[in-house]
Amino acid sequence: MTTDNTQHDETDAEDEVGVRTAATLIERDDVILLDVREDDEWDAGHAPDARHVPLGTVDSSAPSAGAWQADIPEGTTILTVCRSGRRSARAAQILRSAGWTVRNVNGGMEAWAQAGLPVEDSRGQAGTIA
Repeated sequence: MTTDNTQHDETDAEDEVGVRTAATLIERDDVILLDVREDDEWDAGHAPDARHVPLGTVDSSAPSAGAWQADIPEGTTILTVCRSGRRSARAAQILRSAGWTVRNVNGGMEAWAQAGLPVEDSRGQAGTIA
């Protein structure tokens, strides 16, 4: 059975990006993939080059916000991702309000995995999307 993943490959929304486009963009030095899921979801499976910052920590007013933002160079584009796209859309709003250039990954890690893109667990083995 073949699954049509084209809905997540391209998007017309200026603030979103499809999973295949996201996978290409994160190869650049000026783009990072920020996974905003909870620890157990991250541990089960994530994109190999992603950074993990749970949604509750993304808010720039949170006490730990400065720690993860400090090593991101000015001018970096942040791609936000979660399981399906809802939490990462919220994270994108928060980061945009703080002045970052942000695009949400359409369809989240579910679409990422469905597109056959790599997913690894916290031990570096093949992961699953929880």
